[in-house]
Parts: sequence; structure tokens; C-alpha cells
Amino acid sequence: MRGGNESINERKGNLNGGAVAKAGISFGSALAMVISYTTWHSVGWAIVHGLMSWVYVIYFILRY
Repeated sequence: MRGGNESINERKGNLNGGAVAKAGISFGSALAMVISYTTWHSVGWAIVHGLMSWVYVIYFILRY
């Protein structure tokens, strides 16, 4: 017999930690590139800062 808690746990299982981490990394890269391009107007720097991802986002928040 299935209880209500099992169906909730099954739904949570669809969103595993790897997918969440990958989405966070992708969002961090996109955010870093947008911030960089808006600030410096350079595609090259946007790519470099996109590779740095959340490191650049946190640096930008603390610096500016």
C-alpha cells in the first residue's frame, strides 16, 4: 500500500542533485557573461568571465 509520503518522495527523485548543480553552473555562467558585457562591452571579456562563472558574479557584487 502506498502512502502519500512515497509519492512526494518519487516526485523529488526526478530532480537530482547533479541536474540542480548543472543548472546553477549554467545560470552562473550566463549571469557572469551578461554582467561582464554590460559593464565592459567586450565579447572577449564576457567569455572569460563566463568561464569563471559564480566566482566573477561574487567578485562583481563585492567590488561594485
